[in-house]
Amino acid sequence: MGSVHAKSLDPLPMHGRDLGVNPDDVIEAPEPEHEAKQEILENKDVVVQHVNIQGLGRTKEDLLGYEISEVFLAKNLIDVMKKAHLARQKLLRLGIFKDVEVLIDTSEGADALPNGLDVTFEVTEVKRLTGSYNTMVGNNEGSMVLGLKLPNMFGRAEKLTFQFSYGTKETSYGLSFFKPQPGHFERNLTLNMYKVTGQFPWSSLKETDRGMSAELNFPLGITNHTLKWEGVWRELGCLARSASFAVREESGHSLKSALSHTVSVDSRNSAIFPSRGALLRVNQELAGYTGGDASFLKEDFELQMNRRLFWDSVLSASLWGGMLYPLGGQPSCIADRFYLGGPTSVRGFGMYSIGPQSEGDYLGGEAYWAGGLHLYTPLPFRPGKGGFGDLFRTHFFLNAGNLCNLNYGDGPRAHLQKLAECIRWSYGAGIVLRLGNIARLELNYCVPMGVQSGDRICDGVQFGAGIRFL
Repeated sequence: MGSVHAKSLDPLPMHGRDLGVNPDDVIEAPEPEHEAKQEILENKDVVVQHVNIQGLGRTKEDLLGYEISEVFLAKNLIDVMKKAHLARQKLLRLGIFKDVEVLIDTSEGADALPNGLDVTFEVTEVKRLTGSYNTMVGNNEGSMVLGLKLPNMFGRAEKLTFQFSYGTKETSYGLSFFKPQPGHFERNLTLNMYKVTGQFPWSSLKETDRGMSAELNFPLGITNHTLKWEGVWRELGCLARSASFAVREESGHSLKSALSHTVSVDSRNSAIFPSRGALLRVNQELAGYTGGDASFLKEDFELQMNRRLFWDSVLSASLWGGMLYPLGGQPSCIADRFYLGGPTSVRGFGMYSIGPQSEGDYLGGEAYWAGGLHLYTPLPFRPGKGGFGDLFRTHFFLNAGNLCNLNYGDGPRAHLQKLAECIRWSYGAGIVLRLGNIARLELNYCVPMGVQSGDRICDGVQFGAGIRFL
C-alpha cells in the first residue's frame, strides 16, 4: 500500500463523517473528453485496483491492511462506496486517527483497466500524548476523572492510559495497557495496576484495594467472553466509631487471587433505552486456587428482555441473581458478598440496605435475586419530539427481591424456600434521563412494600444515577 495517488479527473469525494454519496449528484456537467470515464463510473462492473493510505506516521501499514481488505472485493460502484464507508468506520474504531477521509477515483497509469478504480484513505493521526478531564457517573455517585493517554504506542493500536479519579465515595488511580489483535479489534488484552479507596457508609466500612489484573476479551459466535485474573491486597477498616462489632471483626488485611469468566449475549438496540432485544450475562469467579487467603466460588447472572408496544412505549423485564459459596471452611468476607436495595436495584429502599445487618450496619448476603418490570413511555404530549425530548422517558415500575445467607448443608429446596421468604417489593413511577449511551438518571416516586425489620426505606421521592439498573 503506497501513498502514490493518481491525479483526480472525476473523483467521488467523501469527506468528514458522512459518506452518503449519491453517485447521480457527484459529477455535474462532465466535459466531452470525460464522458467515457463517466460511463465507466456508472457501469456496475468495476475493479478496485489500488487502495492507498496517505498521512501515516508511526502507524504500521500491516495493521491497516486487515481493516481495508474488504474494499478489494467490491464489484460495482455502490458496493465500493459501502465497503469504503465500513472500512472508514473500522479505521476510526481503532482510536488512532482523529479523522479519516475517503476519495474514490478512476485508475490511471500503465496498468490501469478501463473499469478500474483507486480508493484513497487520507488519515490524520492522533497526538502521541493526550490528556482528558471529565466527570463520571457511577451507581449513585459522581466523580472527577483526569487522564493521560499514549495512543498507538508501538504503531498497532496499543494504548497506555493513566487515570486518576476523585469521587464522592471513591478515589482511585491506575495504569492500564491495552493491546488489540490486528484485524480483530474485539479480541484484546488489557493489563491493569491500580489503587482504589472506597467508602461504604451503609456498612460503616472503608476499603483500600491495591492490585493488578489481566483481562482477555474475545467474541465467539454471537457471544462475547472475558477471561480475567485479578490479584488484590485488600485493607478493610471502620468508617466511623459507631461501627458494629461484626464490621470491626472483618477489619484487617486480606489477599485475594481470583480467576473469572464472563459470557454475554446482547441483542438490544441500546444499552440505556432499549426498545427491543435481550441481554444475558453470566459470570463465574473462583478465588483461592491461585493463592491468597480468600477462597470462594461466586456465580451471578443478569437477564433483560425488551418489547416495543403501541405509541412508542416499551415493556421491559429484568432478572438478577447470584450465589456465593465459601470454600475451605472459611466464612465469606464482607467485601465479596452481594448487596441489594437502592435506586439502581429494588427502588424504594435505602442504598444496599436490604438483608442481614448488625447494629445498623448492612453486612451483605451470600445469595440474592431481584426482578423488575417496567413500562417506558414518551413524555406526555411529546415536548421536544425528535430532539431534547427524546432524552427523557416516563416509566412505571414494579420491583421485587431478596438477599440472605444460606445454610449450605440444606438442599436446593430449602435454599429456594429461604429466598422466597420475606420478599421486599415496591412500585412507583418517575422520569428517566439518558446521559449519552452509557448512563442514566432517574427521579421516582416509590412505594416500598414487604418491609422487614432493619430495612431502611425511602418512601416517596428517590433519585438515582448509574450505569446498571434493574
